[in-house]
Amino acid sequence: MRVNKATLSLVLAGTFVSPLSFAEDVNMQSEVVTAEEVQWGYLNPLRGIRSPGAADLWGDRTKNTAAGMLVKFNKGFSSPPHIHNITYRGVVIEGLMHNDDPKAESMWMPTGSFWTQPAGENHITAANGEENLIYLEIDSGPYLVQPSDEHFENGEKPINLHASNMVWLNQSDMKLIKGEDAEVTALWGSNQAGELGGTLVKLPAGYTGQIHVDAEEFRGIVIKGDVTYRSAETRDEKELAAGSYFGSTGQFDHNISVSDQDAILYFRTNGRYQLISNR
Repeated sequence: MRVNKATLSLVLAGTFVSPLSFAEDVNMQSEVVTAEEVQWGYLNPLRGIRSPGAADLWGDRTKNTAAGMLVKFNKGFSSPPHIHNITYRGVVIEGLMHNDDPKAESMWMPTGSFWTQPAGENHITAANGEENLIYLEIDSGPYLVQPSDEHFENGEKPINLHASNMVWLNQSDMKLIKGEDAEVTALWGSNQAGELGGTLVKLPAGYTGQIHVDAEEFRGIVIKGDVTYRSAETRDEKELAAGSYFGSTGQFDHNISVSDQDAILYFRTNGRYQLISNR
């Protein structure tokens, strides 16, 4: 049975899982992909137009490596029962998503919700918003869709975490927040050294500041809102709408400002970061 609430520890340290695929200049420490630059294809090419759209943000979902991608669904989409060869994580960017056992009652998850789908577990995925977009992440690949009669038990348990059940911590709770009212919630992983993990970060409208990173792998996805981005390696400011991506390796500073509505970002890292407000 899936759970609707979870108590998860904040992730600040971990191991390096896969190399970053940065720009051709080997001296570059960072990369940025705006939502407008995304190249779309099919999540399951064999199903053609019946398949959800998909686009890699980092990594390559067709290879044996970690990867992060966008997946979009039409309103009313409902998959047949199926399994995956690998475990994945999903964060809802837009719309309403349901992911559960084929006979489970629908629980529509809005923007900012999170779920995990263990390898081998029979399930369906459905969408009910006018526009439906998620960020999907794997730690190894390739990402395959397989028949439900090939289901198997891999020992992992699924999670459905509705956005309304998130527990947010602010600067009074956490040392990694410096200055203005940012909030953080942990999604997966552990706070033990040597383990990778993922968090959501909520930034208020008008926020300006810096994400100071010290990590072999750091990846940020804009889940909600509009963010203006710059760094020492960007010639011009970049406008990052929901579905945009930025990442870095080593010690690096990402400078961001938030428009007139709150923003939510997803961070995957194996190191440490600090949110430092300019005010």
